[in-house]
Amino acid sequence: MSIHEDRSAELPIFAPGPGARSRILATASRLFYYEGIRAVGIDRLISESSVTKATFYKHFGAKDALILAYMQLVHVDTVESITAIQSSAGSPVDTLRGLIDEIRQRADRADFRGCAFMNASVEFPDSGHPVRSIVNIHRDWYSEFVAEQFRLAGHPLAGDAADEFVMLRDGAMVGGYMGDRIATTAALSRLGERLLAA
Repeated sequence: MSIHEDRSAELPIFAPGPGARSRILATASRLFYYEGIRAVGIDRLISESSVTKATFYKHFGAKDALILAYMQLVHVDTVESITAIQSSAGSPVDTLRGLIDEIRQRADRADFRGCAFMNASVEFPDSGHPVRSIVNIHRDWYSEFVAEQFRLAGHPLAGDAADEFVMLRDGAMVGGYMGDRIATTAALSRLGERLLAA
């Protein structure tokens, strides 16, 4: 059994929608996340998407456009996931606990490869690159969302609490990928509860 077959039950679902464009984007999402954006070439994307070169270029024109579409997709999917957590929560504190639980579950997966936005920032170090613009938009949105939850919960220093929450989240993303997943998720739960209790 191959390594891909071994982990297939745990892989996130990068399900394509109807049509070649969605199939290309789903393939790119899987390969970019697990293998790196720069490491995956156009020929492989075309082959694994089961499209022709003409179809690829018709929809994206170049790999750069596909990379930006991938980053936008990750942002939109993350916003939708967090909005769903908020919708099912009974209070702002429950929303924050739900975020912590979602981070813990992701970081505890055997196939976890860290945060897609952090990974992209490493691959595109130029702060003026369009990829970094999407990363910044996402991180600003996330920080503002968390700060609003702390404000609604009546925290006296909501901005500071949000900064600490984001740093805790970033640490869990790195620790879950590079370190001991059990220790990382346990520390995340402990520190998250301390932050919420402050």
